[in-house]
Amino acid sequence: MTTLYTTLGVQPDATLDEIKRAYRRAAMKWHPDRNLGRETEAHAAFQEIRNAYAILSDAGQRQIYDEVFEQEMRRWQEEREAQEQQEREAQRERQRVAQEHYEKMVAVAMRFADDGHNRDVIFGVLLGRDCEAELAARIADSVWALQESRQASGSAADAPDTEPAPTPAEAAASNPDEVTRPRRHPGVFDSFWHGLFGIRS
Repeated sequence: MTTLYTTLGVQPDATLDEIKRAYRRAAMKWHPDRNLGRETEAHAAFQEIRNAYAILSDAGQRQIYDEVFEQEMRRWQEEREAQEQQEREAQRERQRVAQEHYEKMVAVAMRFADDGHNRDVIFGVLLGRDCEAELAARIADSVWALQESRQASGSAADAPDTEPAPTPAEAAASNPDEVTRPRRHPGVFDSFWHGLFGIRS
C-alpha cells in the first residue's frame, strides 16, 4: 500500500529533518525540468511529492494522517482476512463436492464391474454420469484392474486342493457338531477391495 512516507522514501518514524532531506532529493529527481521527454509523468510524481511533504512536515496534519492511516490499515487488514476466510471456505466446499463426486463415480464403476461389464463399458457409463474424461479413465482402469485381480484370487481360492477332501461321513465323524459345507476364503485382493472402497460383494 502506497503511503505518504513511501512517496518520500522515508520510514513512518522519520524525523522532520529526514523528511526535509528526502523531499529535496525526490523533488530534484522528479522536477519536470530534469525529465525532458517525460514531463507528464514527472509532473504527476512531483505533485505527489509536494503534497506528501506538505502534510508530513506539519505536525498536526501528520498526526491526523497517521491516525487515519492506522484506522484504514486495520480496516484493510480485516477485509483481507475476511476475504481469505471466504476463499478458504469456498476451497473446502469445492473439495467436499469433488470428493463426493469421486466416491459416487467409484461406487457406480464398482456396481457395473460386479455386474460383469468390461472396462470400456464402465468408462462410458462414467462419462454419461458427467464424469470428466481423465477422471473417468482413471476410475475405470483402477476398478477394472481390481475386479480382474479379485476374480483371479477367487478362482485360486476355489481351486481343488491336491490332497483329496474328506467325505461328508469322515468329516461328520471327526466333528459331528459342525455341518460341513464348501467354504471360500477371501483372498488378499478381496480384502484390499473391501478396505479401499468399503463395499462388500
